[in-house]
Amino acid sequence: MSTQSHKEVCIVARVLDTADSEVPNPLDELTGLAETAGTEVVAGILQRRISPDQRTYIGKGKVDELKQLVKLHKADVVVFDNDLSPAQSRNIEKEIEAKVIDRTQLILDIFANNARTYESRLAVELAQLEYSLPRLKRMWTHLSRQTMGVGMRGPGEKQLEVDRRLAVKRIHELKEELKKVEQRRQREVAARRDRMTVSLVGYTNAGKSTLMNALTDANVEAADKLFATLDTRTRRWQLPGWGPVLLSDTVGFIRDLPHHLIASFRATLEEAREADLLMHVADASNPAVLQQISSVYSVLKELGIEEKDTLLVLNKIDRPGADERCIQIQQRYPNAIRISAHSREGFPELADKVSQALSREFAHIRVRLPLADGKTVAWLTQVGEVLKKDYQEDHVSVEVRVPKRHMGKLHVPAGDVEHIESDSSTATPKINHEEVA
Repeated sequence: MSTQSHKEVCIVARVLDTADSEVPNPLDELTGLAETAGTEVVAGILQRRISPDQRTYIGKGKVDELKQLVKLHKADVVVFDNDLSPAQSRNIEKEIEAKVIDRTQLILDIFANNARTYESRLAVELAQLEYSLPRLKRMWTHLSRQTMGVGMRGPGEKQLEVDRRLAVKRIHELKEELKKVEQRRQREVAARRDRMTVSLVGYTNAGKSTLMNALTDANVEAADKLFATLDTRTRRWQLPGWGPVLLSDTVGFIRDLPHHLIASFRATLEEAREADLLMHVADASNPAVLQQISSVYSVLKELGIEEKDTLLVLNKIDRPGADERCIQIQQRYPNAIRISAHSREGFPELADKVSQALSREFAHIRVRLPLADGKTVAWLTQVGEVLKKDYQEDHVSVEVRVPKRHMGKLHVPAGDVEHIESDSSTATPKINHEEVA
């Protein structure tokens, strides 16, 4: 849709089941997605039903109502907030005489329009092909110039079968290329393991990029729109009272994020998977913030990183209605931190909580070393925070805080390493992910 030279007139539609009964403004998010894709939303339609109609998803009565709306507004496209089968999409299109797009197709369109790097373009193309494979209607005949040649088509083979084979071949190529990208990203992340890393995650448009700009002067794009950021960016954050850490901004999540996209963007999300700490940024001004928080944890679970140490950060507290929602959120998540990335309110507490959380990943030790062992002293200075050096006649005693992952590399007799108890009373408890189940 985004490739159109003019704005398409759009009607948004959503079918709610019993689990959606408490969703505030159920068409707001879909409207935002449709507008991000470049359409002009002129009307919306809601339906509550226990199970979808097998033929048209919404049933004959609603199809007739939708047809009248399309005629009234001269709409070009109807966007459903549900995932439709290929047959359901075709049946509705025939009845209403307008293009029909479901939620997954809409999100894929937005991702395709916003992909900037080679990595994200590969991921989006793969997701689009896997989504479209069962919906093939001569969609990839243009690929024959590149991947098929004389003698490849069997006697009587239909063009649709050729297209399907082309798509499967391209999917295989993309997966192989993305595998190389993921391996390269893993090496890049591993090369930075001498620094503590913090990764920003959260619902799309929660303000992650704005927060990153405020903390690091990164000057990354921070537009007030859905999925403005698709590529991971990493910058140096001078954490007050701590020192330099690496801060990464990642692609935003959304309710019912298409599975094809989650799989395709695994390489992009490698930073979050390997981070020492996740900062889950939520938009406290959004009426659906609790549902958004749950959606983010669902995606983290699907990525296999739901057990990682996480701080919940409630952003946009300077906007109307945020105070009231913060109270409601903190009844469920009492350790949530209130901030405004725009005004920088709450930043001192945020820095303090991040420092406390990172401290849990450190070992506070005192190491006895020979005076001649300058190599180990230099290594401790590089990977840790040296708090004190005490030189004696025959040795040096170094008090240092070292990331626990580096302890196995410290080749010192056990009797020369003393573990110092840290005050854990101020440590920030992990968020209980089971609360969102």
